[in-house]
Amino acid sequence: MDSLRIEPFFHAGTGTWTYVVHRDGDAVVIDPVLDYDPKSGRIGTDSVRAVQDYLAANDLKVQRILETHAHADHLTSAQVLRAATGAPVGIGHGIRGVQAHFAGVFGMEPDDPALRDAFDATFDDGDTIEAGVLRFTVMATPGHTPDSLSYAIEGNVFIGDTLFAPDVGAARCDFPGGDADTLFDSIQRFYAMPDDTILWLCHDYPPATREPRSSMTVGESKASNLMLRGDTTRAAFRERRRARDAQLPAPVLLYPSLQVNIRGGHLPPAQPNGLRYLSTPLQGDIPAALG
Repeated sequence: MDSLRIEPFFHAGTGTWTYVVHRDGDAVVIDPVLDYDPKSGRIGTDSVRAVQDYLAANDLKVQRILETHAHADHLTSAQVLRAATGAPVGIGHGIRGVQAHFAGVFGMEPDDPALRDAFDATFDDGDTIEAGVLRFTVMATPGHTPDSLSYAIEGNVFIGDTLFAPDVGAARCDFPGGDADTLFDSIQRFYAMPDDTILWLCHDYPPATREPRSSMTVGESKASNLMLRGDTTRAAFRERRRARDAQLPAPVLLYPSLQVNIRGGHLPPAQPNGLRYLSTPLQGDIPAALG
């Protein structure tokens, strides 16, 4: 049997990492990205095409497409890959709560088939995911979002947004269902692993002094993560996280992303004029004269 191979793909526009994990011709794609320009509304597939080119060049069969959570900062290209490969799309079982919350935000019925049937599989903590010769162990790692999962395989863990590179920190916890104490507990599961365990990041937002990095070890994060080191107390993390979250703006692609991602990557249906629309719910005190 060949050794496990992991190929990262970086989407600079959103700072997102996509991974192809493969061995002996079987592959899994984790967190694929759909290009979207919010200024023009233009959808593109250059990013996912790079993934597809790699799959073809290495004669790989995609067995599964895995999402670490319903992302709020980029649109998923899971359905593009599913249509091309036939591979099922999976996510954490907590997606049902995320869908229920945002169904109201976007004027959808909670039992809308577009939500109910959005994913081919949902996973719980401790599940084993079989993908040809690949075997992943599912770790529920909520705190950033309630549906957040990590996928572990042979000393590698694909951790979604739980942690970032040591000089960037950890995930925000101010989204619906997010909680700093819960995220602290999730991160402790990583910190209990051997120091040489490789944590594969979903995002990197590097300073100008370095290139984007896709991974770090448990030992590195425990030693120097600016938000949560191995010796950081729960109370200290809670206060750091809350202070930081109070300063963060909403992600630029929050509403476009979630409208697509809670549907498993499907776009909203076309309107009678043949066009599809991504809507933005208006906030604040809206003058009656505007109604």
